[in-house]
Amino acid sequence: MKINLSNAVKFESRHNGPTEAEIAEMLDKIGASSLEELINQTVPESIQLERPLDLPKAKLESEFLRDFKKLASKNKVFKSFIGMGYYDTIVPGVVLRNVLENPGWYTAYTPYQAEIAQGRLEALINFQTVVSELTGMELANASLLDEGTAAAEAMTMLHSVKPREKKNANKFFVDEKIFPQTKALLETRAEPVGIELVFGSIEQMDVTDPELYGILFQYPDADGAVRDYSAIVAAAKENKVLTAFASDLLALTLLTPPGEMGADVVVGSAQRFGVPMGYGGPHAGFFATKEEFKRQIPGRIIGVSIDRAGNKAYRMALQTREQHIKREKATSNICTAQVLLAVMSSFYAVYHGPKGLKDIALRTHGFAKLTAQALKQVGLQVGEQTFFDTIEVKMNEVSRERVRGLALGEKMNFRYESESIFISFDETKTLEDVKTIVNIFATEEGKHTLNLDELVSNLSLELPEALNRKSAYLTHPVFNSFHSEHEMLRYIKRLEAKDLSLVHSMISLGSCTMKLNATAEMIPVTWPEFGQIHPFAPMDQALGYQELFTNLRTWLTEITGFADTSLQPNSGAQGEYAGLMVIRAYHISRGEGHRNVALIPTSAHGTNPASAVMAGMKVVLVKCDEKGNIDLADLKEKAAAHANDLSALMVTYPSTHGVFEEAIQEICATIHEFGGQVYMDGANMNAQVGLTSPGRIGADVCHLNLHKTFCIPHGGGGPGMGPICVAAHLAPFLPGNPLVKTGGTQAVSSISAAPYGSASILPISYAYIAMMGGDGLTNATKMAILNANYIKERLDGHFPILYIGTKGRAAHEMIIDCRSFKEFGVEVEDIAKRLMDYGFHAPTVSFPVAGTMMIEPTESETKAELDRFCDALISIREEIREIERGESDKENNVLKNAPHTANMVLIGEWDLPYSREKAVYPLGYLRDNKFWPTVRRIDSAYGDRNLMCSCIPVEEYANQEEMA
Repeated sequence: MKINLSNAVKFESRHNGPTEAEIAEMLDKIGASSLEELINQTVPESIQLERPLDLPKAKLESEFLRDFKKLASKNKVFKSFIGMGYYDTIVPGVVLRNVLENPGWYTAYTPYQAEIAQGRLEALINFQTVVSELTGMELANASLLDEGTAAAEAMTMLHSVKPREKKNANKFFVDEKIFPQTKALLETRAEPVGIELVFGSIEQMDVTDPELYGILFQYPDADGAVRDYSAIVAAAKENKVLTAFASDLLALTLLTPPGEMGADVVVGSAQRFGVPMGYGGPHAGFFATKEEFKRQIPGRIIGVSIDRAGNKAYRMALQTREQHIKREKATSNICTAQVLLAVMSSFYAVYHGPKGLKDIALRTHGFAKLTAQALKQVGLQVGEQTFFDTIEVKMNEVSRERVRGLALGEKMNFRYESESIFISFDETKTLEDVKTIVNIFATEEGKHTLNLDELVSNLSLELPEALNRKSAYLTHPVFNSFHSEHEMLRYIKRLEAKDLSLVHSMISLGSCTMKLNATAEMIPVTWPEFGQIHPFAPMDQALGYQELFTNLRTWLTEITGFADTSLQPNSGAQGEYAGLMVIRAYHISRGEGHRNVALIPTSAHGTNPASAVMAGMKVVLVKCDEKGNIDLADLKEKAAAHANDLSALMVTYPSTHGVFEEAIQEICATIHEFGGQVYMDGANMNAQVGLTSPGRIGADVCHLNLHKTFCIPHGGGGPGMGPICVAAHLAPFLPGNPLVKTGGTQAVSSISAAPYGSASILPISYAYIAMMGGDGLTNATKMAILNANYIKERLDGHFPILYIGTKGRAAHEMIIDCRSFKEFGVEVEDIAKRLMDYGFHAPTVSFPVAGTMMIEPTESETKAELDRFCDALISIREEIREIERGESDKENNVLKNAPHTANMVLIGEWDLPYSREKAVYPLGYLRDNKFWPTVRRIDSAYGDRNLMCSCIPVEEYANQEEMA
């Protein structure tokens, strides 16, 4: 046998599911002679790319990891004392290995199907409890994107709930000591919606101003100072002014919580609760408020309800996101959370418990206090204000620069301002670090190093009485039970076992692209060279990151057919907003700032109109025809009618209905004819890469869901990344940052708090592209289209396919119509719940058409897995026929009672009109591979009527045990 030394296994063959033999079988089933024929029948010839993607040659997995380690080594990991909302932290090993590095946690989907997501939901309830109790508020959501975004959401929410007496007030006062990245984000979000920002000293604010509706405090502030704001909050209340605090969870273990000062909202970041800095993200922003604002709170809330057996169960409360109800009347476009990071932070709090967290806070404060006392003895002027973790050292410019040089020599980063040096401490710092810092300053001052032993022995917490926290927190048993690693490991695994993820079966969610998140892509995420870099570290310490950004921007720009890319938006919805703000800035630069109309198809995702309104645009809806395509006549009529004020068209391609619309180039040309720009929603890019592109179809800007098309895992509902790619004329307006130069020459203000969004997960997409290469990415797109059409053919005759292209093909996804089953009492929800008994997560339910399912298999699933999924749906269809034929009761049948739990089958009498076997083993494969839902169908209405969004009281558990 001849030996081929170059016959190494390509990553592409690991990522793409179907083998060559399976491809041939599938093509035969769908009636296509080749993949090329299928693609030509699916993608209009007029928009197909004329040349292959110009990307570097694909690398083997081992080759990539070796080379990427060299790139990572260009980042220098210094000890960070910069602070400003980003701190070093110790990720507990048990959380690092069993959550962050565990596909059982990071490959799950958003918990819309609560019965198979009870583990994640419990972890998120824990997170909400941590946030609400530490902030002193009644209610918290299950995380936002970052602290800056959360502050902006507070500003807009308070504007929407202001009292009648303030109905014309649009002024929002912001503490001048706010973090600068938060200030920039507030500026971005305020101006388009008519909010007037006023920055200044809190002491100089006039709470009697009739134009003032809200105030934002930073507590502790950017300079580290901690002040008692209770009197100012009380005065604000008397004058019907609402108040928000940006705060720090670790500090709140020692400080009086804002809720006890009377705050209406408290926001911040949970990053220092066990999530690496990661050059800016991802981190779980938090948002806590009062019960009275529960229906206005942005993002998701996890609540407690009951299942059909009356047992307590978790679910997403108020589950339908507001933008799907209100659309253009929505005040927020938030549609994702930072679930994986919130889960990590919640486990961090569970592992340490209230005493452990307080000890970390005391140690952090102690190092700051010890350093301040020592520097005073050296003869330096140290700020006299009350502080938690940050001290200010006054210094002239010459001395400051000498200190900078000495600190860099010790591989330490401080924060340097015009007249001061700020030093922020965290849980990773040591007594040796304090000695080194004191020695640096003593050297600069020409003094001898001090002996710190006496200062250490006399350290104590000495906060002013009004700032000293007296209330208890985290008293629930969950925060007081799992402090040994063994018990913590078992708790994590117990929750993990309740959740279905990609480790169990395919998750065929249309528009969500749940594909392989390869191990080789995930490995670099936890390398310290990426995780332990502060986003505002000196640029020469992040050269590896900069090389990564440059290459990734180049690759994404090539893939989209555009001129430049911004990596800043840290979710798909943020990408939408960023794209529209860039379009808005472009019009303003041309003296056409009056252009404010956004045309949006009625089929669009609900975040589209919400993002448009946030960007100061007026939404005009465009009809879709009976085939799901944009109604071209209606589009042209409305474009002409708004010719003088047309700003943009928002279009998803392929369409939300899973079809490559033939008229897309004419659609784009129409918008351009009337002076508008075309924003393409990148949700369906998995059907475009290597075959066509946003630039090719005529769009001007698109966002990319890196957590869909480019392999960043969904993490149970986040993190995400939504970079935008733009044509040359829009490149000058790409978003900037106040502290790090990013974006174009006329950059719009910040979209996310960190300059490069969630930078530490960008290595995942980088790895995917580097290991696939241009041909591999193109083949992945072809496989996604093949897999979708194979499912379409297998389901033909069992379920109607709602929309197809002119040549009878689906794109990468298709919609099955379940509406006719209502005649026999079967709802699409019943099919979704029954799929759990077959070991599958339901496809996307009732979007974009009520009563349907949108199926997207992706390229990563093998024919065997596709067949298993199709067998399950066909079996369910037969169960529906049993109802149609009168063989099964319309109200009491295997679909209506789904899902079936082990307790239901094993405990007590079986009194249902079908067998136990039919309930839990409807197909043979389940005997060897059974995933058991842990609760029965959840009563959502009960949960909304009886909203409870924190840990279930122990008494409830006791009552349940007595009932059992």
